[in-house]
Amino acid sequence: MLDEPNNWGRWGASDERGTLNLLTPEAVLAAVGCVREGRVLDLALPIRGATSSPAPTTVPHLRGRPLPQHFMSVDGGDYAAGTRPIGAGLRMADDALIVTPHGTTTHLDALCHMWTGDTLYNGHPAARVRSYGAGRCGIDKAGPIVARGVLFDVPRLRGVPRLDAADRVEPADLEACGVDLRPGDAALVRTGWPLAWDDGPDVYWSGQPGLSADAGRWLAARDVSVVASDNAAIGALNARQSADEDLPDDLHLTLLWRHGVHLAEMLHLEALSATARTDFLFIATPLRIEGGTASPITPIAVL
Repeated sequence: MLDEPNNWGRWGASDERGTLNLLTPEAVLAAVGCVREGRVLDLALPIRGATSSPAPTTVPHLRGRPLPQHFMSVDGGDYAAGTRPIGAGLRMADDALIVTPHGTTTHLDALCHMWTGDTLYNGHPAARVRSYGAGRCGIDKAGPIVARGVLFDVPRLRGVPRLDAADRVEPADLEACGVDLRPGDAALVRTGWPLAWDDGPDVYWSGQPGLSADAGRWLAARDVSVVASDNAAIGALNARQSADEDLPDDLHLTLLWRHGVHLAEMLHLEALSATARTDFLFIATPLRIEGGTASPITPIAVL
């Protein structure tokens, strides 16, 4: 499986950050140069949740995944042990949030999320991934991401609002977008698929467009720091919510496992698309969940 090009050992035997190592101070300073307007765009889907509400079902998500649960408590009496009065006339509300990031929220995959055989990215032992967390390559190793972002707006290229479920984004599509792609860039690929939710969950669940295996290799060969998309899996999905590629072509293995490229999934890129900007400052900070396979994120584009 490692006969193909890969980044194992490139940043040393102990590396757990992969291509995020490309985001040097010099690269960050260069990325800041993309800011020309000072406008900030939120690229995340909302997190909606409740104990007895249909709210979570109004946000795009994969079928069958546990939806976010958001509990509220006035004065913290239900969830905060040892609460104390905070003063006469003052009121307090507390929150408890349960989120399974994969398939339900805008999130960043850790390098421990997918592997084959007995090893994670860079040869770290997969046996260190246990129910209590991943001892290697967890999301806590990623740190804040500040990079030059570039947008591959494939629906705009094809003159359609969104791609169809059966569509695959090929290297020729990425090249035709005319993006000035540089090493260390965060590559954002728009499919427009969140718009399918407006036509109903069954349309959204009928499959998903995404990068082909060759397009994933094309991006990896150009030393991107992050690959992000507005679909749920970077690659395409069938109506069973799974990928059709054979193991050697699986995009999570190509990008996470072979190349150490973190994946950001389920972004919302419609506002960014409307600007027609292809370069911008991209910022995303995962939660420091020790040993986590992913974290919810709120990525932003600064124009």
